[in-house]
Amino acid sequence: MSADADALLVRKAQEGSRAAFDMLVIKYQRRVERLLARSVRDPADVADLCQETFLAAYRALPAFRGDSAFYTWVYRIAINAAKRHLGRQRPAESLDDEDGTFDTRAAPSDDATPEALLASRQLARSLDEAVEALADDQRRALLLREVDGLSYEEIADLMDCPPGTVRSRIFRAREAVAARLRPLLSSGGRRW
Repeated sequence: MSADADALLVRKAQEGSRAAFDMLVIKYQRRVERLLARSVRDPADVADLCQETFLAAYRALPAFRGDSAFYTWVYRIAINAAKRHLGRQRPAESLDDEDGTFDTRAAPSDDATPEALLASRQLARSLDEAVEALADDQRRALLLREVDGLSYEEIADLMDCPPGTVRSRIFRAREAVAARLRPLLSSGGRRW
């Protein structure tokens, strides 16, 4: 479904078609859940926030002018919902290995040795810890780029900052993660 199809669905939803809005929800629900799960640990809270996000989007839909892509607009609503939720919760909420939000564990191959499996798990844990240690803006920008595959312009729109700022945040995030992983990598100087 292209941006043109999204625009058509948005227009139909603004005209009162519940089915059109439902199609947008179906298309973006998993992406919004993944976005929320990076900040919120409890799956029940993620589900509630996702529902809150789409309810807020539905209520605000008449005011949506299409200045940005629909999913960019919904992502911004989700990020704001997560910020409000975290403001009500303890401030240290972030990624962890159990919540699967930044799951770097690959399925082991049949010929993997116990040592290789251990090294792989240690590297994955270290990667998760390195990403978790990033400043919120750096972590969000990095994950939107590397996990969601968004362009710098889309991330800038979501984060309400210039694309140059996004590039800087992602560069600094990559450098910080690489610095933490460098001792674990056999080549020592490998760039991420």
